[in-house]
Amino acid sequence: MTPVERFEDLIAWQKARKLTAAVYQVTRQGDFARDFGLSSQIQRASVSVMSNIAEGFERNNPGDFSRFLTIAKSSCAEVRAQLYVALDVGYLNQGQFSELMQQSTEVSRLISGLKKSVEKNR
Repeated sequence: MTPVERFEDLIAWQKARKLTAAVYQVTRQGDFARDFGLSSQIQRASVSVMSNIAEGFERNNPGDFSRFLTIAKSSCAEVRAQLYVALDVGYLNQGQFSELMQQSTEVSRLISGLKKSVEKNR
């Protein structure tokens, strides 16, 4: 197995990027687009997931990378919490909610696996 040389090659980052695009897509529609507080917060949280994976990777220090992955995973939980709010107030239908929840849960699992791998190889 060849070592990953760029953060863009990490599956966790690739999936976080897709999650971020999906979050932006839904937050630009209907009442969600007019709720500047919630739409901005969930957008920032999703961007934080992919940004922290990238920043931690580029530090070239396993301890730093592990810490940034913890932050990314926490931001992913923030996205999930905000998805519940969006569902509860009617900004998302059940299908949209389920799809975004599935994506964010998968990203969280991938980050956990990546963090375990980084810590094992420290």
